[in-house]
Amino acid sequence: MPQLRLALAQVNACVGDLAGNTELVVEWSRKAVEAGAHLAVFPEMALTGYPVEDLALRVSFAEASKQALTALATRLDDAGCGELAVFVGYLDRDERGMRNSAAVLYRGEVVARQHKHHLPNYGVFDERRYFTPGDSLDVVRVHGVEVGMVICEDLWQDGGPIAALGEAGVDLVVSPNASPYERKKDDARLPLVARRAVEAGAPLAYVNLIGGQDELVFDGDTMVVGADGSLITRAPQFVEHLVVLDLDLLGGSPRTEGSYGGFMVHRRSLTHDPLPAYDPLPVPQPAEPLSDEAEVWHALVTGLRDYVHKNGFRSVVLGLSGGIDSAVVAALSVDALGADHVYGVSMPSVYSSDHSKSDAYDLAQRTGCHYSEQPIADMVGVFVDQLGLTGLAEENVQARCRGVTLMGLSNQHGHLVLATGNKTELAVGYSTIYGDAVGGFAPIKDVLKTLVWDLARWRNAEAEKLGELPPIPENSISKPPSAELRPGQVDTDSLPDYELLDSVLDDYVEGDKGYRDLIAMGFSHELVDKVLRMVDKAEYKRRQYPPGTKITFKAFGRDRRLPITSGWREG
Repeated sequence: MPQLRLALAQVNACVGDLAGNTELVVEWSRKAVEAGAHLAVFPEMALTGYPVEDLALRVSFAEASKQALTALATRLDDAGCGELAVFVGYLDRDERGMRNSAAVLYRGEVVARQHKHHLPNYGVFDERRYFTPGDSLDVVRVHGVEVGMVICEDLWQDGGPIAALGEAGVDLVVSPNASPYERKKDDARLPLVARRAVEAGAPLAYVNLIGGQDELVFDGDTMVVGADGSLITRAPQFVEHLVVLDLDLLGGSPRTEGSYGGFMVHRRSLTHDPLPAYDPLPVPQPAEPLSDEAEVWHALVTGLRDYVHKNGFRSVVLGLSGGIDSAVVAALSVDALGADHVYGVSMPSVYSSDHSKSDAYDLAQRTGCHYSEQPIADMVGVFVDQLGLTGLAEENVQARCRGVTLMGLSNQHGHLVLATGNKTELAVGYSTIYGDAVGGFAPIKDVLKTLVWDLARWRNAEAEKLGELPPIPENSISKPPSAELRPGQVDTDSLPDYELLDSVLDDYVEGDKGYRDLIAMGFSHELVDKVLRMVDKAEYKRRQYPPGTKITFKAFGRDRRLPITSGWREG
């Protein structure tokens, strides 16, 4: 039986960087050639980055993408990769509209093109806004092996292209993907890929992007399963990686073109050359899966690092309050960027406790980040005295003076300001607009408060395993959370207990449960009334909050789009 050496390139592309992404494809194609591969597969829209959003509506961008694809074919040939069949995703445009497409490049030419059929239109996806679906499938023959392709959502749909390829009789299915990370999503992928391989009656190679793109982060999780649905190998998450393996495939005589399962299947033979003999490689061992906390931490680190680097920043600045949120954001920042690129600022007011200042200093010492203290009491006094502010207005001035301080340091030194608020606070509006909500990025925006504590404990435990100093002070984890708005103030003066609050928010925000559903689940009328009222009233604040890495099924932003002005109330 003929063998085929397959290379799956799990890479980190950047939206709109056609030149940089071209170099990325050439670099990893060279690695595939060095490994003796016959076929290399890159993720969905790797040439343009994903998602391109409204760039897809610009004819100039689509034409540049097509030109870059043609130039890439030539570059690959010039780089000694001409005998490698390269599958690469890009943005196409034809007489029917814009297309989410993938092409096969071989011997300096674009030899086949296929358009995505199922266009997702849920959650963060709105591909029907941009793309026209495909209606045919291209099967390419490489050294006697028939290779079919499905693009991302085509794989997630029952029947459709997979069933058609199975009916057409392919030897291998490859699936380029740009599948964003969500908690526990990797647990769903393997069963899905296994089912589709069985449906196609052929091994299935799933290759996914890694890296951050605005709110989204891609975790890779590239894998290959056999025709019986068994896992052959799996790549590590959140790192660029080349999976290279030999597959025993049936091969045989070329099959006919025709209509299968409602799709027109076209055949393209790349080479009639017999496959030269070679020594098979050992099958790479599947990567060990990450724990839930490790997955989330790596996702947050990757999202922050790529947002900073891809947008041209070199450093970040954040307020250090001594509390758990700023401590976790600081630890994430140091892991993502290195301590020398992280600037922490303590901004005590007249209500700041001694431990808030000492815990902030302890955090800086543990992580090695830059540390400075900028007292704000005099600034607050000027505003309060001149305007005659009291109560909530006076409390909010503290946060806004801190916001102005951080933005001033950002302007002066070029740092990106990080907002340190979590999803629980954002949900119920427990933040000060133009105060602690200022910034260019919010790393834990999609992390509920209880998970923030879990991540802190996990990160400290990981440090201890390695014989390192835990980065987060124990006092920041154990003390009652407080915004220190007034003497003795704690969060639970205004909010329900965080464990209970997060339970309601998980069902209301993530699960879209209504008032009656929540009452039926055992929550009290008083609790549900309070939480839902706070969530619904805070939509205007969420619209003005910085972007932050998505880790849940329904993050605030593109996932959850509710009107600010609305007369609807649950209850």
